[in-house]
Amino acid sequence: MSCSAELLDSDWEKLQIDKCEGNNADKPVEKLHCAALDGRLSILQQFFKDTYDNNPDFIVSVPGRVNLIGEHVDYSGYGVIPMAVEQRVLIALRANGSEITTLVNMEKKYEKAEIDSTFRASTKPLWYHYFQCGIQGALEYSEAMKYKGMDVAVWGNIPPNAGLSSSSALVSAAAICMFLMNEPTVPLPGRKELADLCAKAERLIGTQGGGMDQAIAFLATEGYAKHIEFDPLRCVDVQLPKNAVFVVAHSMVEKNKAASNVFNTRVEECRLAAKCIAAQKRLSWQKVRTLSDVQKMLECNPQKMASLVGDILSDQGYSRDQIASFLGISSKELEEVYMSHGTKDVEEFYLKNRARHVYQEVARVYKFKNCCETLPEKDGILVLGKLLTESHESLKNLFECSDPALDELVDISRSHTLGARMVGAGWGGCIVALTTADKVDQYKEDLKRNYYSSKGVGDAEFGNFVFVTRPGSGAQIHVLNPEKLFGKDSGEGESKNV
Repeated sequence: MSCSAELLDSDWEKLQIDKCEGNNADKPVEKLHCAALDGRLSILQQFFKDTYDNNPDFIVSVPGRVNLIGEHVDYSGYGVIPMAVEQRVLIALRANGSEITTLVNMEKKYEKAEIDSTFRASTKPLWYHYFQCGIQGALEYSEAMKYKGMDVAVWGNIPPNAGLSSSSALVSAAAICMFLMNEPTVPLPGRKELADLCAKAERLIGTQGGGMDQAIAFLATEGYAKHIEFDPLRCVDVQLPKNAVFVVAHSMVEKNKAASNVFNTRVEECRLAAKCIAAQKRLSWQKVRTLSDVQKMLECNPQKMASLVGDILSDQGYSRDQIASFLGISSKELEEVYMSHGTKDVEEFYLKNRARHVYQEVARVYKFKNCCETLPEKDGILVLGKLLTESHESLKNLFECSDPALDELVDISRSHTLGARMVGAGWGGCIVALTTADKVDQYKEDLKRNYYSSKGVGDAEFGNFVFVTRPGSGAQIHVLNPEKLFGKDSGEGESKNV
């Protein structure tokens, strides 16, 4: 079967995931021997000691991620194929015996903060608010969980607001910190449970995202991408072609999705589209929340759903009154019962194109996975590149979440890559490009000459904006004071792979 051909119904069934495989997702935390700290871990340890005049007990390490295919589909109930990147958020911590947690960041642009157990959402969240979200998520895990103050030092090399999940990494790391403060009374949950917990916790910041970022942060396997599906969370490793090289390039345009309503508007448009499709098909639309829900009710594959959307919905934007009429309810009921507060100022909702993107993107996810599993590498890598290109065009034209800078980077990439697309929520951030090892150097030179030089980026800073990445590992805990966790006779430090 060709990956570029339409998948048959039997193929869709074969590509579904039954459970989490190959990652011990539900098992207790694995404890591994750890060598002495070096590199960034050692630097952070010294920074902590200089700041607090004491050594940390733990360093928590959580990766960022790049989503290879499946953008803006997780909150519609669909699967994605991300991989963890080598860039990570590191948090050094030590219990301080008080009710206050002190946070300092090695990046001086982030202000020092002192927080307690209370959390109030902000329309313009600051960096430490994400840490608070993780704490709140951990505290809600069990009545036995108690807030305990910490001294904390943070250092991340995941570019912020770049679509590489720096905020989710911070939320996830913070949750682990609070669990460490409560051991052994409350044991640290397994990876899968932590991923679900942290996905819910990040929504406290105000964004209605899915669970992709947290899932890959905890479930990543070094050397593999991951096909992740939701409700319930399940996953399987995806072996990428050995000749595939992924390059990430930052547009230098940043947008915090929690500080505006554009992201939540897309979430709302997808939900409303699902309800309207269900209503037109005389289904119980009140029970429908996602595009995945209505697809399951109609028992159609995503390719057929993409075609069906064109027969039901209009290209034009829908007002609240028009959507309410479509559903047979009043505008007041629509707003009060079925819409989120975060989109109250949005006047028009573009349902058809948002739904078309989601269903077509889901088809690309399954084709991507199928190519990795069935095609020879020399053929598969070509199709994977084509799928990335198609994804960007859809995000640009149907989902309308790209940016001129991202489009320019994708255009520059055409000469030396097999395909490229924006990653993350959009409206700025990064692209990911698929190429081969022999093309990387020339590709980076083209980016430097045709994009970054005009923006004042010199050779010394270039590596901060463009880098080759490979599939990394999931969250880790480095135990620097074994007495805190393993007893006085534990010997050398240990590392726990969460």
